[in-house]
Amino acid sequence: MLESKDGLWRWTGAMLVTAGLLALSSAALATNQSQQRQQGRNANQAAKQEARAGKVDCRAANQKSNSQCRQDKRDTKQQGRQEKRDIKY
Repeated sequence: MLESKDGLWRWTGAMLVTAGLLALSSAALATNQSQQRQQGRNANQAAKQEARAGKVDCRAANQKSNSQCRQDKRDTKQQGRQEKRDIKY
């Protein structure tokens, strides 16, 4: 009878340790993913701001037609989206 209680305690202890290790590893993974998402958002927002400023500068300088300025803005935003994808993967 004493051996079965001792074995039960060992089994319970092993299960608790295993559960603790799994919880820690998933928490570390979630933290890493969170950081990647935040970096991706930052890159995307920076690209949007850069695109807006570029379009305003383009129109103010009257270097190109409005459609060409719009296309430059789209290209800049697309580069930001690609940078975001590169960060996340």
